[in-house]
Amino acid sequence: MPDKRRGLGRGLQELLSTADWLKRDDIQLFYWPVDMLEPNPHQPRQVGGDDGMEEMACSIREKGVLQPILVTRTDDPDIYRILAGERRWRAAKLAGLPDVPVLLRDSTSEEALEIALIENIQRRDLNCIEEALAYKRLQDEFHLTQEKIAKRVGKDRSTIANLLRLLQLPEEIQGAVLNGQIAMGHARAILGLETEQDQMVLFRRILSRHLSVRQTEQAVAAELRKTLPGHGPAHDEEQRKIRDIQERLQSLLGVRVSLNRRGRRGRITISFRSEMELERVLAALGLE
Repeated sequence: MPDKRRGLGRGLQELLSTADWLKRDDIQLFYWPVDMLEPNPHQPRQVGGDDGMEEMACSIREKGVLQPILVTRTDDPDIYRILAGERRWRAAKLAGLPDVPVLLRDSTSEEALEIALIENIQRRDLNCIEEALAYKRLQDEFHLTQEKIAKRVGKDRSTIANLLRLLQLPEEIQGAVLNGQIAMGHARAILGLETEQDQMVLFRRILSRHLSVRQTEQAVAAELRKTLPGHGPAHDEEQRKIRDIQERLQSLLGVRVSLNRRGRRGRITISFRSEMELERVLAALGLE
């Protein structure tokens, strides 16, 4: 089969001349037919993501694809798999372009997965549950700590920790966030309740009464006041301290932690849902 690669114009070469990608020995830059590229099967997006596609296609039809698509080899020498830039590829197809600029990088399957996950995480329109699931894959499959994940995606560690906490919610609630039935603010408020039963009761109230995030937070605060004797500012401050300790422990261990206190005594419960989570808890406690 004849070589389908076509050299890039001088303008695009100059545009990318300072890019780190082009300084690497394992990177090649050329044009490739859009019909001979395939999407990445490890795409973290789980709900439709076609918003703005027509606008992107119009822009590409007028100006072309200014940022190359990162690809890697497949078992078929004529087909390349997209690592980053799937939306640009789809928009280019919609715009009717015969080929697009690509950066070919030779990578292992693990490297390809990591690149695809991180590239998709950095997209602003990724649902918070999809983003959390991608972080969990980076933890479980690449053994990355929250600190390392934060550095790779350019976010604070606390942001990573708060998103991962969403995965401690019952699956039905996670699905509601994923499908847009409730907001991330609702989900974060629900996490303040200790038991799954209480969380589900509040979740159903949110749906049936169309509670706002603020109303949900107030409902959680009212429920928490029932769990400790006494009322007023002293009680609220005590509850705030308990939540703070609980959140710090959950950020440290990466799993759900509940703290029950009665006077000077109390109980800390650490919950895990898989062998991987147990191993992460033991490692955080220095018990490997």
